[in-house]
Amino acid sequence: MDGSQPYNPRTVEEVFRDFKSRRAGIIKALTTDVEEFYQQCDPEKENLCLYGFPNEQWEVNLPAEEVPPELPEPALGINFARDGMPEKDWLALVAVHGDAWLLSVAFYFGARFGFDKADRKRLFNMINDLPTIFEVVSGAAKKQVKEKSTVSNHSSSKSKSNSKAKGSEPPAKFPKVSTPKDDDDEGLDDEDEEEHGDTLCGSCGENYASDEFWICCDICEKWFHGSCVKITPARAEHIKQYKCPACTNKRARP
Repeated sequence: MDGSQPYNPRTVEEVFRDFKSRRAGIIKALTTDVEEFYQQCDPEKENLCLYGFPNEQWEVNLPAEEVPPELPEPALGINFARDGMPEKDWLALVAVHGDAWLLSVAFYFGARFGFDKADRKRLFNMINDLPTIFEVVSGAAKKQVKEKSTVSNHSSSKSKSNSKAKGSEPPAKFPKVSTPKDDDDEGLDDEDEEEHGDTLCGSCGENYASDEFWICCDICEKWFHGSCVKITPARAEHIKQYKCPACTNKRARP
């Protein structure tokens, strides 16, 4: 398959890194690249699978021809269900199958390289600390975090660019953003991390960090790393209403 390279992680850390990278690729397909992914899953084509790769890329392709395959194969024929249900439900279904495939690949490596009970438990715990693809795609991960109503008004002073801080209500004409803090604001960092540490990027699924620029979609209200959606703090200043790639590309399906 294009973009895949033979790779055999042999330690718990290497297997987990492989898991995270493949997961990031699948999340990208189902969020920021969802329009392209949707178009590639043509029900008129043969059985198709969604692959995530160790380089954090994704691919829709036919299943491997070799029997048995080099690695466990993802769910077959995801394209056939595309037009038979609402798009949101179809993406959630693909996400669930993606989660199952990632676990099978990770524990395939574990079995192949002789992970003992302690190694398997440690690998599972590391994986379990991450939200599932389904939780990221469906927004369930965000709902699991008990959000406080607002942050105190002083949050607006935490940023050099005077952008609204993460968690506070957005001004009428600008999207919600969160920018890195000044050195003088170190005392506020712990409070901000505690407030939003469980918030997840809608693109890569990683946690919030106070030293990164974030922006919130005004449509689906998911937060994204600026780098994941190619938005800089300077550009955000001129956006009246921010729509993430998934919401921008969303259109009525036949």
